[in-house]
Formats: sequence, C-alpha cells, structure tokens
Amino acid sequence: MSLQTTIKDGIKDAMKNKDTVRLTTLRGLSSAFMNEAVALSRGPQGELTDDEVIVLITREAKRRKDSINQYTEGGRADLAADEQAELAVLEEYLPTMMTVDEIRPIAAAKKAELGADDKTKLGQLVGAVMKDLKGKANGDDVKAVVESLFN
Repeated sequence: MSLQTTIKDGIKDAMKNKDTVRLTTLRGLSSAFMNEAVALSRGPQGELTDDEVIVLITREAKRRKDSINQYTEGGRADLAADEQAELAVLEEYLPTMMTVDEIRPIAAAKKAELGADDKTKLGQLVGAVMKDLKGKANGDDVKAVVESLFN
C-alpha cells in the first residue's frame, strides 16, 4: 500500500474518531498531494510515488517548525501548540532520520568520490550527499557533517 493511500485511509479513521487535529493535518496533506500531482501533469487524481510523498510531508513539517519558532518568538504559545500537534501527526508518516554518526561515512565516501579537497567544493558535496540520502537525513545535520570533514 502506498504512503498516499495510507494517508487517505488515515483521513477516514480521523473522521470516525473525531480527531480534528489529525483530520485537518491529513486533509491539508491530501490537498498538497493533489496540487503536486496537477503540477506534475498527472491530473488531480494522479498518484505520487512514496519518495514524492515523503518530500511533501518533509516540506510541510519544515513549515510547521518554522511557524512554531515564529509563534514562540511572538509570544503566541497557543498557536505554537497547535502547530506542534500538527507536526506530531506529520512526523508519524516520515521515516526516521539518520543520525550524524550514520551520515558521516556516507559523506566521507562521497567526498572521496568527488575529490573534494577544499572548502570551495562544500556546497557541491552537501548537494550530492543530500541527493543520495533523499529525505532520510536532516539537511542541517548533513551540512554540519560535511563542514566537519573540511576542518
């Protein structure tokens, strides 16, 4: 069963259980899936691959994290709590992220493969590692690991 189908089934379950936070979050995701399918010329009923779904969920989770930071800085703990609840729902559908220790050997191997010897290649190396790890690692962690390889 695809991740997109699992999320659509989650909408039905949330409706049955009257879980408004989950329902609102998953409906928003479903809308994002439809928009992405249309953008990819697959039509509103088009199916996305699991990788595309993970990218969309990651993007939505990042938006929630940014909102939480902004609401917290603005003294709006009530709105931050709402965003935190939605983030928790989104994180259920994301794969577990790799740790820094798991990223380090992959980044080192990619550095050797690309022959990146100086810091001018840092951006290229980060991009290459992120491409290999597609949604499996946090970008900030990857950047920190790559920067540590040049120190």
